Amino acid sequence: MDTREEADRRWEEAVTSRREGELGTILVVEDDPSISELLQLYLAREGYAVAAAASVAGATELVASHLPLLVVLDLMLPDGSGLDFLRQLRRDSEIPVIVLTAKDADQDKILGLELGADDYMTKPFNPGELVARVRAVLRRVGSGAEPAVQVLGEVRLLPSERIVKVEDVQVDLTPREFDLLHYLLVNRGIALSRERLLEEVWGYTFYGDARTVDVHIRQLRKKLGPWAVIIQTVWGLGYRADPAARPGGDGPSSDTGPGSPPG
Repeated sequence: MDTREEADRRWEEAVTSRREGELGTILVVEDDPSISELLQLYLAREGYAVAAAASVAGATELVASHLPLLVVLDLMLPDGSGLDFLRQLRRDSEIPVIVLTAKDADQDKILGLELGADDYMTKPFNPGELVARVRAVLRRVGSGAEPAVQVLGEVRLLPSERIVKVEDVQVDLTPREFDLLHYLLVNRGIALSRERLLEEVWGYTFYGDARTVDVHIRQLRKKLGPWAVIIQTVWGLGYRADPAARPGGDGPSSDTGPGSPPG
């Protein structure tokens, strides 16, 4: 591997040189093909490029060649321990790592964190939760600085320019509609309560009716046209941006339901 200084410099250059709309590469180190393929599918669907290795040797090679933003690391590998790989990686780099451990492997969790892992998940796990943890870790360490554009299907949101395009046609949103869509896209796949949306989008000082969120969601859906399907109602709770939703499917749930006003 490179020296630590060289590795950190190359990693930072890889982060800052991402093209518009690219989230960067996640390295999945997992020798179970079914788990590896599932993780690759979920991460790719979120917009990440994915590199995969099934061994310590393969992971070492891909870290050098792909400069991943983050490593998802299984600790039980055919040619050695993932802990040994993590120990070596930490000598050369601060690339964030999420370790995957067996349900009863408490000692591995502790040792992994002591060696510098940023988070861990216990098998079996929900791949959607792992993706959410990837985003959280990247935000926490600062390497996940928001990309130049948030993309979900044919909806593109440019945070710095405050522009939204649907199928390459610019859509006029109010400032609050823009902030609401932005927050949903950043937290895609996560069910967000109306109260949380009020706190995060309207601010803690807002003391209005939670149904204000429903009104804005309804207007936002109208403006997104066929891509309104990406905003799904979570009955009795609130809303989520669904990474898998596409026009021609079931469409977004109605706003009518437990905890929702009549639409």
